[in-house]
Amino acid sequence: MTDHVDRVLEQWGRQRPDLDVSPMAVLGRLTRLSRLVTAAQRRTFAAHGLDAASFDVLATLRRSDPPHRLTPAELMRSSMVTSGAVTQRLDRLEGRGLVRRLPSEADGRSVLVALTDEGRAVIDAALPDHLATEEQLLAALDGPERDALAGTLRRVLESLGDDLGAGPGA
Repeated sequence: MTDHVDRVLEQWGRQRPDLDVSPMAVLGRLTRLSRLVTAAQRRTFAAHGLDAASFDVLATLRRSDPPHRLTPAELMRSSMVTSGAVTQRLDRLEGRGLVRRLPSEADGRSVLVALTDEGRAVIDAALPDHLATEEQLLAALDGPERDALAGTLRRVLESLGDDLGAGPGA
């Protein structure tokens, strides 16, 4: 069985046999997979009136301990949204009534972002559909294959400095 990446590798092998194009076998497939995953997730999120960043902010708040409140900085560190996107996302989500900003009781200068009841309902409805989409995307792999792939990808990410202390794009 061959795919698009196999054809690309074969073409490069003919045109530049002096180069080792084997990294393209992995990264080309990851790039193509990323596009497919992003498109599938976009459709799922849109069905709930969300985009990926909004879903991520709501999901980050929902998976935090009750009362589901975080500072904007904590949101940025715990989500997959960059710092520049957090304020924009919060403005949009607050405008829709899905989150609200509250003054911090510990420090009047700080703000907490709280998940509203409506925001909780939206994320609680979207999450099962998101997981079903992910399940469909990984249907070709059994449990041990998924575990092995997850472990391999974790190792690559860690080698590039992506860990709990690093944010998106670090």
